[in-house]
Amino acid sequence: MPQETGTSPLTAVTDASFAATVLAADRPVVVDFWAEWCPPCVAVSRSLAELAVEFGDRLRIVTLNTDENPATTRAYRVMSMPTLLVFRGGEVVGSTVGARPKSNLRLSFARHLEPWRP
Repeated sequence: MPQETGTSPLTAVTDASFAATVLAADRPVVVDFWAEWCPPCVAVSRSLAELAVEFGDRLRIVTLNTDENPATTRAYRVMSMPTLLVFRGGEVVGSTVGARPKSNLRLSFARHLEPWRP
């Protein structure tokens, strides 16, 4: 997901950092699989940045550029952008494919917080 210089609350992950950042996380993590050529990814990125601030420490939202990180993209069989996968305890527990309104994303992510207590 496109990020603005230094001001985005979203962290970019790579094939190399994915396991440490996502799979070993101590809280739920949403991974946004995006590509520069994907117009809906830009709209979703704005919503995700706002949601990252709203959820604070309860949920982490990270981005993964699919063109630059093909191994992780293939491993999770991501075929369409944007794809959002929710990880909890190193396992995929939810997914959303395609652009969705921020309110829908908020509800979808909130479902994965309970009974999670950071």
